[in-house]
Amino acid sequence: MARARRFHAPVAHGKARRLDSQGCCRHAPFEPSATRYPLSLAPPTSPAAPEIDLRITLGRLTLPNPILVASGTFGYAREMERLVDLSRLGGILPKTVTREARPGNAPWRTVETPSGMLNSIGLDNDGIDAFVEHHLPYLAARGAPIIVSIAGRTAEEFVEMSAMVGDAAGAAAVELNISCPNVSHGVDFGVNGVLCEKLVAACRAACRLPIIAKLTPNVTSIAEIAKAAEAGGADAISLINTCQGMAVDWRRQRPILGNVIGGLSGPAIKPIALRCVYQAAQAVTTPLIGIGGIASVDDVMEFIVAGASAVQLGTVNFYNPTVSMAVLDALPAAIATLGATGVAEVVGSLQLKRN
Repeated sequence: MARARRFHAPVAHGKARRLDSQGCCRHAPFEPSATRYPLSLAPPTSPAAPEIDLRITLGRLTLPNPILVASGTFGYAREMERLVDLSRLGGILPKTVTREARPGNAPWRTVETPSGMLNSIGLDNDGIDAFVEHHLPYLAARGAPIIVSIAGRTAEEFVEMSAMVGDAAGAAAVELNISCPNVSHGVDFGVNGVLCEKLVAACRAACRLPIIAKLTPNVTSIAEIAKAAEAGGADAISLINTCQGMAVDWRRQRPILGNVIGGLSGPAIKPIALRCVYQAAQAVTTPLIGIGGIASVDDVMEFIVAGASAVQLGTVNFYNPTVSMAVLDALPAAIATLGATGVAEVVGSLQLKRN
């Protein structure tokens, strides 16, 4: 029997991450070396990659390649700049911002699970005013398209924040996080098709930038919600956000997460995410962005073939923070393997068995 691959502890801010008894992070110092690899361990030279067009179009948004990093897993990018060539990314989604600053949920906020992790961060962030003033200028100078993830308690907050991002310099698009399971009313607009359509339409009317709707898997029919986002005028649909779950300490007879319920992410949810992307691709013509358990170029190709025009790398950034660079290096050859000359040729190319 094959040995199960261990899911390693998260890494953030370039430091090894631990949780103390209160569920807070303690960091071991990160010691950068003069070179990424010792000379004796330098990676072998690869043959030149074929000429492949990695550019993708998501409605009004054009990106240099389909490899994005997901909000909530990449900080404000400062944390990753020593490890990743940010300018190579197809897009950066900083952590979701809200109208006002939020301290987040009580600890514990994260717990490792088999093949994944549960989190209940609670949208801990500095608020949109601080984001536009302090974080967005830095992000805009990194050389990659910046897609700003926002979450509102009401439709009015979503619309107001969309307009603020649109008026600020440096953003390429807005992602509406209507699918966060860890805050009150975090999924209201993502589980009701009528509310979803109205919200997307209102944000599009208020903002000059492309609008992306991020959907939750915690619904009866992901296809129906995707149709609603399309009807509202979404330039793209990203799916999925985390699946609801919980962890229990049976010896203490208590939940482990301070918020009891959290969002499950990582390799464990990849089959669910693939299913959602496939079902949405059958229901809408709006471009899709696949999210959920993506950790390798093979995972990326599975989502593209299933119907995603782009992907977001999420939880993998915690335990393999340079994975985006490895995926970008390998992607052209993977596309060429299918006899294609560009990503667009492969999107939705899944061939179903016929009896």
